[in-house]
Amino acid sequence: MTTDLALLFGLFGAVFALLLWGKFRYDLVAFGALMLAVTLGLVPSAKAFSGFGHPATLIVALVLIVSAGLVRSGAVYLITRTMIDSARKIGSHIAIMGAVGAVLSAFMNNVAALALLMPVDIQTAYKAGRAPGLTLMPLSFATILGGMVTLIGTPPNIIIASIREETLGAPFGMFDFAPVGGAAAVAGLIFVAIVGWRLIPDRGATGARALDLQQYIAELTVPEDSPLIGKRLNELRTEADAADVAILGLIRDGKRRYGRQGNTPLRAQDALVLEATPEALDEFRSALKLDFSDTRREELLQVEGDGLRLIEAVVPQNSPAVGRTTQGMGLAWRQRTVLMGISRQGRRITRQVRKTEIFPGDILLLLAPRETAEDVVDFLGCLPLAERGLAVTQDRKTWIAIGLFAAAVAAASFGLIYLPVALGLVVIGFVLGKIIPLAEIYDHVEWPVVVLLGSMIPLGAALEDAGGTQLIANALVGLTQGMAPWMILGVLMVVTMTLSDVLNNTATTIVAAPVGIEMARALEVSADPFLMAVAVAASAAFLTPIGHKNNTLILGPGGYEFGDYWRLGLPLEILIVAVTLPVLMIVWPFTP
Repeated sequence: MTTDLALLFGLFGAVFALLLWGKFRYDLVAFGALMLAVTLGLVPSAKAFSGFGHPATLIVALVLIVSAGLVRSGAVYLITRTMIDSARKIGSHIAIMGAVGAVLSAFMNNVAALALLMPVDIQTAYKAGRAPGLTLMPLSFATILGGMVTLIGTPPNIIIASIREETLGAPFGMFDFAPVGGAAAVAGLIFVAIVGWRLIPDRGATGARALDLQQYIAELTVPEDSPLIGKRLNELRTEADAADVAILGLIRDGKRRYGRQGNTPLRAQDALVLEATPEALDEFRSALKLDFSDTRREELLQVEGDGLRLIEAVVPQNSPAVGRTTQGMGLAWRQRTVLMGISRQGRRITRQVRKTEIFPGDILLLLAPRETAEDVVDFLGCLPLAERGLAVTQDRKTWIAIGLFAAAVAAASFGLIYLPVALGLVVIGFVLGKIIPLAEIYDHVEWPVVVLLGSMIPLGAALEDAGGTQLIANALVGLTQGMAPWMILGVLMVVTMTLSDVLNNTATTIVAAPVGIEMARALEVSADPFLMAVAVAASAAFLTPIGHKNNTLILGPGGYEFGDYWRLGLPLEILIVAVTLPVLMIVWPFTP
């Protein structure tokens, strides 16, 4: 073993010890290790920052932006309304989401499958009042498991098929991976849904957003051409319950109607009086195609190209808005801003929202042009609440966003375009289509995750270039001499999994597959079970957030720490080995 290789093994050991300790932030540890490796000459200076331009790093950043666009366009609300019930028990939710994610991952890139479902899962967690971290890791693992089932499900399967063609004369077919990969996927999904999720630390709502949100009294108006006209108010209850919105009544001809209005047929320009959080209001408005309740809303919506923003502002005692109404202050025509709702704890609001006198301590929910949002708060003499990333759903562009995303995924899946390029084109389409304002593109990227991945990739490449992976392969061949074939398969799977948890699974496959073939030749048995064992094990990277792009993708939104993954990942990897070995010996016998 060379000095450089010994230093690299020592550096990796120190990095993982610090990451598992958790005292220092993971991006600081990884970047510090990279700088130390460059200083010691272990990583060439010219390649020091190559990880930040690596496809894996770009995919993680782009997927986060694309996910935000799918939320903003209303695509996520569409999925949650049609197939997800936030009232389900967490185990049932994980089973359903995991099954959907696994099926999608079998026929499309598993990163793209997670990109589609991750915002759905976060939204469902928010509505159910639980931390998104409890379900995001099971979803990520499910999409990884689903990729094992088909040839195109994950890069290791494609590489294994190519290596088999080069060495044995014929590649694996589309569904040759299904018996072994399917057994591993089914067993893994059942375990995660019943037992596994209980092993994940519950860190509260530290990930996607805080769950204790302000409830507002708000109004939304029935448009002139709405299909809701003629329907009774009670018929909206199901949609309201799905969005966690309480319907308090309606306003007609400027007069608030009290009592039971459930059988009242709706008319154009009726205003529904609602109580809900900002996100719930936006979901309900998007689902039923309702209008903002203000006479100047059409003029306001013309600034959509610059972006609209939801602002929460608290009214202090000395605000000039105290004792006045936003209609009287000319908020709409002076500031092109709509008062969406008022939160007034313990006090009843009896008039139309825009005609309600503002009291000290009120919290106002305002819809304003992005570029003048701060001026609106100053105009009212209010204090802005902490930014929570509230946004207005562009529900008229739902199918445009879905179409762009689906086209990119299809093109990438059939090899017509490189996945990072496909995702980049989707981001450009979202910006040009005014689904995501250009000003907030970079707000959706989890930069600590990018730094972690960009720092660890050059370190992994240095370990491979220094002969570290080859050293492990040679030791593996010597270790397994004299063992029974099924035991050798088990050792090969365990070592491949371990490498895949540290290195890119593509690099792991390239190293481990030839080792498996050599083992088969030494035993004079078929190489197919060894290649299949490598395919499953290379994809089963569940111990760290850097083992698979999907694990990295959920690190920030799930509020996880580096050491959280092994709690669920270790028993899952053990289960996969236990299930895969007997299936391999049945479906792919050792006899050539």
